[in-house]
Amino acid sequence: MFKFLTTKPLWVNIVAGIVLLLLLLLLFLGSLSLLTQHGKTLKIPTVTGMSYGDAKKTLESQGFDVQIQDSSVYYDTMPPLRVVKQFPEADNLVKVNRTVYLTINRAQAPFIQMPNLVSMSFRNADLILKQYGLRLEDTVFKPDFAKNSVLDQIYKGETIKPGTQILQGSSITLVLGSGIGGIGYIVPDLFGLTYQQARSRLDSMSLTIGSVAKDNDVRDTTEGFIYKQTPVQFGEDGRPNRIHPGQYIDIWIGAQKPERRPDSTSTTPGGGN
Repeated sequence: MFKFLTTKPLWVNIVAGIVLLLLLLLLFLGSLSLLTQHGKTLKIPTVTGMSYGDAKKTLESQGFDVQIQDSSVYYDTMPPLRVVKQFPEADNLVKVNRTVYLTINRAQAPFIQMPNLVSMSFRNADLILKQYGLRLEDTVFKPDFAKNSVLDQIYKGETIKPGTQILQGSSITLVLGSGIGGIGYIVPDLFGLTYQQARSRLDSMSLTIGSVAKDNDVRDTTEGFIYKQTPVQFGEDGRPNRIHPGQYIDIWIGAQKPERRPDSTSTTPGGGN
């Protein structure tokens, strides 16, 4: 061949070289198209909501590569290790061998710190619960001046303090103020009762113990007796004082059980220090 080229005129050799280069170029482009499967596209299937294993199997069987993009998210409405999100999204047309990135719901709920909802309005408390990934289990109303304000936060039947570690997705019950009702009671007489006895009586009337003052010889409120309260049961004119659900009664506790003076018409006869 080379002998043939050398015996021909120069322009013939040039033309033959150009033709040879074009043939090699066409051969290269054809093989490149076969290798890359140029122009061939596939529709990405929907794998959101599937388990990771099923999603991986589905994608790989259709010629896609699979990679986990994020596995730190948690949704309590979805089972563990399910596909939360995929990229590219379903029904997009992409080239074969394209990598599909998956976001996986973590296997276990993370721990978070319980927020402080006390004194918030119900609406704000509900928003905070959602921001922290907590559920509102129930609302309980209690007579109090602060209507629809959070008085307590309950988890599994007990008050949960702010900052306590709790699993995301846990359910919280909120105790809300219902406002002061129109029904009033005569102020109950707590004279001579223990703290627990007084608390039981007030709870039955939707009343609350306010401040507690202990005498020096009283180590614990459960060991003493009430000898003074405010408001008292009767006024100076002998007429009964009234109190509404949700209001407070302050008490004073002494070590010895007091004795009521025969001439006393109030619940504060000074039986103590």
